[in-house]
Amino acid sequence: MIELTIQLQDQPYIELNKLLKLMDVVDSGGMANMLILDGEVSVNNMPVHEKRKKVRPGDVVQVGNHRILVQTQE
Repeated sequence: MIELTIQLQDQPYIELNKLLKLMDVVDSGGMANMLILDGEVSVNNMPVHEKRKKVRPGDVVQVGNHRILVQTQE
């Protein structure tokens, strides 16, 4: 499992498809959308089908062998 961490700065959330692209988990936004719609992405252990789901600090996103911890910048 590859663990990644992102610290949100000056924003309360990030959209799920943008997070996957930003963290280089996928090569394109289209690929992110496809994985989400196919149910291959989970947030807090729950499958998600909403491309623009708001991911907030404290959430854990998992796709494939990647696990992304979302935090606030301290």
